[in-house]
Amino acid sequence: MKHTTCLALAVSLGAAQQAAASGFIDDSKATLDLRNFYYNQDTRNAKAPSDKEWGQAFMFNYQSGFTDGPVGLGLDLQAMYGLRLDASGRAGKAGEDNTPGSVFPLSDGKAANDFSKTGATGKMRISQTQFKAGTLLPKLPVLTTEDGRLLPQSFEGGQITSNDIDNLTLIGGQLEHTTGRGSSDASGLAVAGATQESNKFTYGGADYNLTKNLLVQYYYANLEDYYQQHFAGLVHVLPMGDYGSLKTDLRYFKTTSDGKNASAAGRADGYKFGGYTKGGTGEIDNDTWSAAFIYSLGPHAITAGYQRVSDDSNFAQLNQGGLVGKGEAGPSLYLYTDRTIQTFIQAGERTAFAQYAYDFAALGVPGLKASVMYLKGDHILTTNGNDGSEWERDISLDYVVQSGTFKNVGFGWRNGMSRSEVARDQDQNRVFVNYSIPLM
Repeated sequence: MKHTTCLALAVSLGAAQQAAASGFIDDSKATLDLRNFYYNQDTRNAKAPSDKEWGQAFMFNYQSGFTDGPVGLGLDLQAMYGLRLDASGRAGKAGEDNTPGSVFPLSDGKAANDFSKTGATGKMRISQTQFKAGTLLPKLPVLTTEDGRLLPQSFEGGQITSNDIDNLTLIGGQLEHTTGRGSSDASGLAVAGATQESNKFTYGGADYNLTKNLLVQYYYANLEDYYQQHFAGLVHVLPMGDYGSLKTDLRYFKTTSDGKNASAAGRADGYKFGGYTKGGTGEIDNDTWSAAFIYSLGPHAITAGYQRVSDDSNFAQLNQGGLVGKGEAGPSLYLYTDRTIQTFIQAGERTAFAQYAYDFAALGVPGLKASVMYLKGDHILTTNGNDGSEWERDISLDYVVQSGTFKNVGFGWRNGMSRSEVARDQDQNRVFVNYSIPLM
């Protein structure tokens, strides 16, 4: 009898463990994402090198489900590999411009033949709240992962996301390191022009849907020894029946110095913000706001907007470009003006922008979309004078195959032309092909 009871208990325990793990396995999915990417940047200046790079990326992503029970556990894994097919210009000329190329890191002064990244993320779920620790790719107003090249940028830290309250999403986290889009090596965190690393970026915020057509947002971020930032946003969609819809998108950032950036001694040690700052101090002090209006009718979408950057410093968010040899530059910003070439975030800059987009499904070509955008910024403050200006014109074309052998293969082309009194004139083309292969 005793042996029978022990055997039954063992069988029950094994069944419970199998049941608990079933969600972990049954809800798992894995994909292999392929990206072929060509990048051509012509600086339109004989004194400044151009940059031409071409590569193939292989990105393996595994996402487990959660174990059953009140506390669910899971694990995500990433492995990314970028292979250089060609590179010339800036990335391959050591000594002429010893900065990493836009796609590949440098190796002995030349574009590396390949580079790779790996990551793991442990996760836990309780009700509608998830906690993740490890490799993260946040997409938030105060921090947006950059994914405009061959391999995406990634961060290391922890984040908690809660949807336990209806219509409300709460997010908070802390990051310590980042691995840039063109690097295999992790670094600390900084701002543009800084030479010292910080290892503490904390953030938190809320997205609340007051109605199905009205979203309000608030976020706070602190990069230790550099800045504190507040963000407020409002997105409203006005349905207009047969006359389409009108979307209003309002954004406001207030950024002030923190810790060592707030003191002259700290800035002298390298905790200094690059670009124009009032009095040339290198201290962060900025207000940036924007208003965008998007009118949609059938396949047409017209955007018109305006952005204003205050006078005391440029707009600031994470940017590791000043950390020599790290290959961490090129962040993405939660701004309509973060475009193919320029970002229009100079101190004092006032930018008007407009875009027209069209979905060719209306003409019987589903999967084909195109847009053209123009931005003009002026009143830019610089260390050499005032009232600089710049403009940019962008063309975007995307097509996803809808059927047949190559179904879901995506093709894209980005063309940008920029002329500026405060930065290099550039013409830029990006061509890419994306395809995702489900593995499980």
